[in-house]
Parts: sequence; structure tokens; C-alpha cells
Amino acid sequence: MDFSEAAERISRKFVKDGTALADKTKIEGKLRRLVQEFGVQPSEAERSVTNELAKEFNVPLPGAVSGAGRSGGGTEEKKIADASPGEWVTFEGKVVALSAPPSPAIAQSGILADESGAIRFVAWAKANAPAMTEGSWYRIESAVVDEYKGVANLKIHSGTTIKVIGEDRALIPTPIPIKDLYPGIGGVRAKVVQEWDASHERMLQSGLLGDETGTIKFVIWKEPGREKLEVGGVYNIFYAQVDEFNGRLSLNLNGATILQEESDIAVSGGEAAFTGALVHIAPGSGIIKRCPVEGCNRALSRQNYCPVHEIQPNFVYDLRIKGWLDDGERTHSILLQRDAVETLTGINLDAAKEIAENNPLGMDEVFLQMRDKVLGRYITCKGREIDNRLLVNSCEQKKFDSTDHTRLLNKAGGAA
Repeated sequence: MDFSEAAERISRKFVKDGTALADKTKIEGKLRRLVQEFGVQPSEAERSVTNELAKEFNVPLPGAVSGAGRSGGGTEEKKIADASPGEWVTFEGKVVALSAPPSPAIAQSGILADESGAIRFVAWAKANAPAMTEGSWYRIESAVVDEYKGVANLKIHSGTTIKVIGEDRALIPTPIPIKDLYPGIGGVRAKVVQEWDASHERMLQSGLLGDETGTIKFVIWKEPGREKLEVGGVYNIFYAQVDEFNGRLSLNLNGATILQEESDIAVSGGEAAFTGALVHIAPGSGIIKRCPVEGCNRALSRQNYCPVHEIQPNFVYDLRIKGWLDDGERTHSILLQRDAVETLTGINLDAAKEIAENNPLGMDEVFLQMRDKVLGRYITCKGREIDNRLLVNSCEQKKFDSTDHTRLLNKAGGAA
């Protein structure tokens, strides 16, 4: 596309008393932005800029697109769920969440929803669009549906018109089963199955949600007003960001609407069981110290140092085992929390504390005693496999079976 020629062609349409009303340089800049930044077709970009200038200078244009089902400079009015990347659309929806703009180039970002679904939107600072208010309904005309990392999102640019809808329409989102989630914006009714150690200082909480169809990882980042979910609690979660990484889905709950309910869910799906030899117990196993600050729970260093809250003399003791389970075909990374550790090793937390506090080797003695009890033993672990690690719910030592011994020797070509 020859932007200079197109700008000249558009500017000739806006002349009054022999004087050009529109600046050709600005017209060219708008065309470049639409085509190069938004991937809009040149003909569509030229039409959008022309219609925008027609509204600005109140100049009627012969041949302007109009008619039933069309609005906002020729863009089609659609339901959010029916829009596809690359389309120019008009939506009527409710701003259900606003988030802090990640860049100075963005004036506003959040989530727009209607009865069919929801979509994340971005309003560019250059667009000079009026700021929208969370909880209000708007008609957004001539916006662009774009795609980022496989997820559709709405771009509000200088040619977009935003109109307030005065009425508060009914909007009742419907949660879907976890197994039916896909990248974008989604909602579930789920139970908090597990809470994990925060892996980043900006992370408020991460863990596992589950329903009758499966489980999914969730994360909440620290921001004003955000609170942790209660382990074992059941929540209706609407307008959460569904992300995908390495083929696995996860939920980002920042910006989501979260409502707790007094009920229970029989969580199923995602259960895995592996039997093999425990061939490695990693450092950081045994008895550990955790940060006592509410909402943290991070494992402390030997010097009682928390990466977020620094020195914590009033630490809390806990038990865990991190290791490798080898079934002869694959090595599984496993993580056992306190209950599973006590069952497997026969050492409970009180006994481990007594050993650590009264033995010259301290916490290392607990590690050594647990290692001697289980390293090399055949065990069966059950739990959920997340990011190539088995989060163990239950674990037991496997009893010797002579038939297995014979079968393995025959498989190896030996004699019983």
C-alpha cells in the first residue's frame, strides 16, 4: 500500500472553500498504524480513516456503508463469542474487570462481557478513547479483534467509538467444566484442592483447583484487594484468564469475579498412580522451616531467611520429601507433603522436631533417618501430575511379591 497516495486520496474528500480540513501527515500515520500494527487490510483501513474523518468534520460521504446489522463505519455488530481475529466489530457489553495497564502505550485494559462470552480489551493511549468504568455497559463500534498467543482480544484504536449504554442489563455468566476450558476468558465452579509454595515474591497464591471433570493450576498475583482462596473451599469463578503453556492450561484469577459457596465438590480426574523404586531424595527434604507470615508459607533457608520477609525467628516446622521414583521405564519427580511423609517414614512432626533439636546434626539427622528408611524401597504413590511432577496425596511401601521377582528375572533372561 502506498500510504502517501492513500492519504492524498482521503484528504481530497475533506475540502472546504478550497482548504483541506484534514492533515495528510496525520492521515498517513493513522493508515500506517492500522495496517502495520493491527494487520488491517489496506482497503478496510482507508475506509475506517475516511469514516472517522467524516464524523470529525461532520461531512456526509456518498456511498457510505449503512443498513441493517451494520454500524460504526461498516463494522458488523456481533456477539463476543461469534467474533474472530482479523474482524472489525461492534460489541455491546459490560466491563466486568479492569486491570493496570502493562505499558505507557496502553491507556486502559480489562475484560468486556455479554451473554455469549467475554474478551480481554486494550485501549491504546494514542486512541484518546474515553475511559470506561467497571460495572457499566458500553457500545463499542469499529474495534479490531486481534490475536495474541492464540487468544482473541479487542483493540480499541483512534477510529473506535465508545458510547455509554444507560441501562444495566442482566448478565448471568455460566461456569463450564474444567475439562472444557480453552485459552481465553473462562469460568468454573471448583474446589481448592491444594495450595503450593509461592515461587515468586509477587505471587500471592498458587495451587490446584478441581471439579468433577478434572483439575487445573491457578495463580493469584499480589495486588490491592486480592485475597487468598481457602483450601477445601468451593468457589464460583467468573472471567478468569485461561492461559496455555506447553500444552497445559492454567487460570490467572487476577481480575476474575470470585464467589465462595457453602457446599462441596467430589473432585475427580487427573489422578495418577506410580509404583517404583525411590532412587533419589533431594536436598530440602526431611524437616524444614516455613515463613510464619500469613499468606507466605515459603520454605526458609538454614539461616531462617525468607526471600520475601527476610529473617523469621518464629518459623514453623513442616515435613516434606522431594525425590525421584523410577518404575524401570520412566523416572517421576515426586513431592510428598507432611501427611504422606509421616505415613511413609513412620516419623511424625513431633518426633522430627525432637530429633532436630536434640541431635548434634540437627535437621540433617532427620534427613538421614528418613533417607535410610525409604531410599531404594519400592513404593506406590498416588496423586496429581502437574508440570511433570507428581503431587502425592498418599504413599505406601510395596510388599515383596515373589511372582514379580520371577517375572523380572525371566524378562532379563536369567534364572529364578
